[in-house]
Amino acid sequence: MRRLRSIVLLSCLALLGGCKAVVLDPSGDVAIQQRDALLDSVWLMLLVIVPVMALTVLFAWHYRKSNTSARYEPDWDHSTQLELVIWGAPLLIIIALGAITWTGTHLLDPYRPIDRIAEGKPLPANAKPLEIDVVAMDWKWLFIYPQYGIATLNQVSAPIDRQVEFRITSSSVMNAFYIPAMAGMIYAMPGMETQLHAVMTQTGTYAGLSANYSGDGFAGMHFPYTSLSVADFDKWVAKVKSDGGALDRNTYLDLERPSQNLPPKTWGTVDAALFKLALNQCVEPGKMCLDEMMAIDAKGGLGLAGVNNIMPLVYDKYARRGSGPMRAYVAALCQRNGVLETGTSVADLARRISEPVHLASPQASAE
Repeated sequence: MRRLRSIVLLSCLALLGGCKAVVLDPSGDVAIQQRDALLDSVWLMLLVIVPVMALTVLFAWHYRKSNTSARYEPDWDHSTQLELVIWGAPLLIIIALGAITWTGTHLLDPYRPIDRIAEGKPLPANAKPLEIDVVAMDWKWLFIYPQYGIATLNQVSAPIDRQVEFRITSSSVMNAFYIPAMAGMIYAMPGMETQLHAVMTQTGTYAGLSANYSGDGFAGMHFPYTSLSVADFDKWVAKVKSDGGALDRNTYLDLERPSQNLPPKTWGTVDAALFKLALNQCVEPGKMCLDEMMAIDAKGGLGLAGVNNIMPLVYDKYARRGSGPMRAYVAALCQRNGVLETGTSVADLARRISEPVHLASPQASAE
């Protein structure tokens, strides 16, 4: 029985040998620096933990009952030398940990553009970052390449040794964008933009995922990050363009509906304003954008006239996440360029704004 138990334990250890601790063996310079900061912190803390564990065993052995030669001093209560060791060593370690945390927090700030590709390899002064706009949806990831006019779903590619600037938002609930081999985790929140600057120094395919639970399809919110050579990345972009497909507002609204485990997809063209509309929660035609609403509020608001400026939503996206059977939103007064939404006259818009609130019917909400 003992032999069988040993065989089982050894088999389990052999299986663990096939695991790759990607956080401790990353391929991106930012993740490498974060790994190094983590290890430095661990070694500093071990300077206290290891001696304490060793002394615990030593004291227990030395002052055991059978050791009659051990000194017994029941009235002893103070030692200046011991107090200096007990308080001085942890204080010095805390100061060192504070310095590592302070410098790491600023140098590895995800909003801060990187200044090097790898240790001893500075970033060229004239190098432009690759911009990738990221939208976390239920339950998939949308990536938009504004510099190339293409978009992908549940897959992302980038060249090595080039800074990548991610601009991240969410269409509904909070998620967390995470490529462990490249950099740390950054949240994706609706109506807000977060940023992440990083670089990959090795080619290959790496795992990307959501690290924040967001509902039924959370387990399927993962994607491959492919790190390519510059030439291969240019070929990939050309292929995406040649494959065709257009990501416009209507396509986005269809894609925004909750769905799970969708296969990777690409679009050869994309609406240039789509990410900004998604960020401001106004992809639906006629809906007021958050930045416009905040601008109005900053000027004092619309007063009582703005109370009636509520319009029903044709597509009820999960009924306000359980808050009611219908959903409404604030209608846009006009487009930024002064042109009203298609098919809407000034008189019709004025009538619509002056009308009381009209809610969608249950049939429309069900659709």
